[in-house]
Amino acid sequence: MAHADTAHAHYYVPDSSRWPVLASLAIFVCFVGGALTLNHASIGPTVLGAGFLTLFIVLFGWFGDVIRESERGRYTHWEDMSFRMGMMWFIFSEVMFFAAFFGALFYARVYSVPWLGGAGHAGATHEFLWPNFLSDWPLLKLPADYGFAAAKDVIPAWGVPAINTAILVSSGVTVTWAHWGLKANKRGQLILGLALTVALGALFVFLQAEEYGHAYHELGLTLNAGIYGATFFLLTGFHGFHVSMGTLMLFVILLRAIKGHFKPDHHFAFEAVAWYWHFVDVVWIGLFIFVYWL
Repeated sequence: MAHADTAHAHYYVPDSSRWPVLASLAIFVCFVGGALTLNHASIGPTVLGAGFLTLFIVLFGWFGDVIRESERGRYTHWEDMSFRMGMMWFIFSEVMFFAAFFGALFYARVYSVPWLGGAGHAGATHEFLWPNFLSDWPLLKLPADYGFAAAKDVIPAWGVPAINTAILVSSGVTVTWAHWGLKANKRGQLILGLALTVALGALFVFLQAEEYGHAYHELGLTLNAGIYGATFFLLTGFHGFHVSMGTLMLFVILLRAIKGHFKPDHHFAFEAVAWYWHFVDVVWIGLFIFVYWL
């Protein structure tokens, strides 16, 4: 009991905050605006934009409070331990998120597509459902009489995807170099490493956007291009979103580093974003191998 009382006494408990309520209201407005937009209401985009703007303001203020609390020395090893556990569980949830989509890709390639082609004990499925179905991955030849529009071609692995792989791997090196600079109290190395990482992340997103434009307009590779198109865009699209969010977080960390935040022995915010960025790197390597290459 004494140990529990001591832990409670040393654990920082912030004052009551208005931010959670405001965040809930902002998200509600976003949902309302999204529903109105999907139903072609003229006011829909305005409501949706107002919701996102309000959410951005709320997050800016909320994160600002947390940053100020950290810089004022309110957090001790108790909070640091909680933050680390929270970030580890968050990344674990992200691992499960992508595992579900990789699982869908595996199931489609290894089981459902061969079954539709008559493999195994699914001969009746092939005969009565799609007698003209050709089991070949990626699916570029779909039965025309069923109204499916297959892609004309796939994106070659050794083009933009290979370049993006080199970019992300390099960004993992630069963020680690920045971390070494922080631990050695070399502010110049910290700031330069973070700036390079942000630039590489932005370049990755730009090249992926260019790749998407090429896929949609020249290759006919869209979300409607069968299971190949669906799994391709779900995996690469969600990963691109994570890279965008990671780049934004790194940019915030860069601004904080320029302002003199973080100490060699007290910088978990930096570490949390670095963990996230390395996770994004690992996911991309899996995407490059199983989506583009194999």
